[in-house]
Amino acid sequence: ESKFIEQSISIMSVMGMRKAQAAETEEALKAAARREFAERGYLNTKITDITAAANRATGSFYQHFTGKDDLLRALLADMRGQAGKALAGEGGPPHDLTEPGQLRDHLAVAWRVMRDNRPVMTALFESTMAAGPASGALWDRLAADTEMFRAHLEYLRSRGHSLPGDPALVAAAMGGMLSMLAFALIPATPGAGAEAGPGYSDDEVVTALTALLLHGLAG
Repeated sequence: ESKFIEQSISIMSVMGMRKAQAAETEEALKAAARREFAERGYLNTKITDITAAANRATGSFYQHFTGKDDLLRALLADMRGQAGKALAGEGGPPHDLTEPGQLRDHLAVAWRVMRDNRPVMTALFESTMAAGPASGALWDRLAADTEMFRAHLEYLRSRGHSLPGDPALVAAAMGGMLSMLAFALIPATPGAGAEAGPGYSDDEVVTALTALLLHGLAG
């Protein structure tokens, strides 16, 4: 019986090591993809570029992702996870986005996540544009990425608040404004100074967006 227990512990230990190594490889591939997307752009980056930058065998890529699009979806899921953590513990009903402080907090979180993931934002933009307008990919992505805004807006409408339009449409418009501003204003290279762009600070951007959207939402 003791020998069986020892063997079981040994097997579990090996499995744990393999799981840790797999997780390490996946993170290395994601980090390399972010670097390559920033340098080459999404469309010009090959899977072999990513595996070489991650110092991993090409075959290891397919143990984690079915292709480059699948990797991009995983990076997008990480972004959504970051936003969810930043807004975790809200509790109770959705926030009132007509309250300046609450609107600003939500916009600030969205902006920080976009700023910290500029290579992914660029990759998403390139991928969606390459799919073409007839594919509906841009709307699908905007709708999925702005579910949090939509939920808050539907809450406002349920309380009798008059919105500028359908909650899904207004949420997507907010997301589109944010994402295009991020694409235009945030330097492609992490850590680049103000000379790499117009030079607006995060505070300036969030303040302007809050004031602009607040009047549209609050009337």
